[in-house]
Amino acid sequence: MDLVEVLPNRLHMLRFPIGQAHLWQDGADLTLVDAGNVASAAEIEGAIRSLGLLPERLERIVLTHCHRDHVGAAGELAGRWGAQVLAHRLDAPVIRGERPVPEPVLLDWEVPLYAHGLTVPEAPPTRVDRELEDGDALGFGDGAYVVHAPGHTDGSIGVHLPHHGVLFAGDCIAAVGPPMLGVFNVDKARAVGSFRRLAGLAPRVACFGHGDPLTVDTAAALAGAAAGTAV
Repeated sequence: MDLVEVLPNRLHMLRFPIGQAHLWQDGADLTLVDAGNVASAAEIEGAIRSLGLLPERLERIVLTHCHRDHVGAAGELAGRWGAQVLAHRLDAPVIRGERPVPEPVLLDWEVPLYAHGLTVPEAPPTRVDRELEDGDALGFGDGAYVVHAPGHTDGSIGVHLPHHGVLFAGDCIAAVGPPMLGVFNVDKARAVGSFRRLAGLAPRVACFGHGDPLTVDTAAALAGAAAGTAV
């Protein structure tokens, strides 16, 4: 795992072989956006300690969607440190193991990539302490709130921190290279609409489930990519 500083004393990216999570600091209080794979709890705790922070100050884990490389360690971390697990109402039953993970509608070029992603161990059924809706306040980041961004999954969300100009886009947007529509979508048309909605927030910093964060000319890059993405 790589630990990458995005904003000093505020935001770090935790990059795993497949996927990544993000750690937000409000002083000593911590929020994790996504939780890596099922084997990543120890690495996440180690990263927190390496920053001089305490895992017991982990207040919440916000899951952007139900996939295994995002949910993985959430249950273990929450059980160990008492953090609340938050996810959108539509993905919560999948995260709890009550419904199957939705199958994406794959484009031909996505098929081998999807098979590679399935090498990540499945996430165990994980409790969801709070089911989210569009516009819900999240209690961190001086006003973070939920942006429902369906298409990748029905309950995919972005997390917007307008006071800080930060957007967590989950897998709605990818940035392995220039920003683009995320892959493995259950509904491409809805995903494109969500991409455009998130880009319209014009963040100064954007973080993704896959790819490096954008910190320079972010709003313009997202707007141009969204405008050029066909349904």
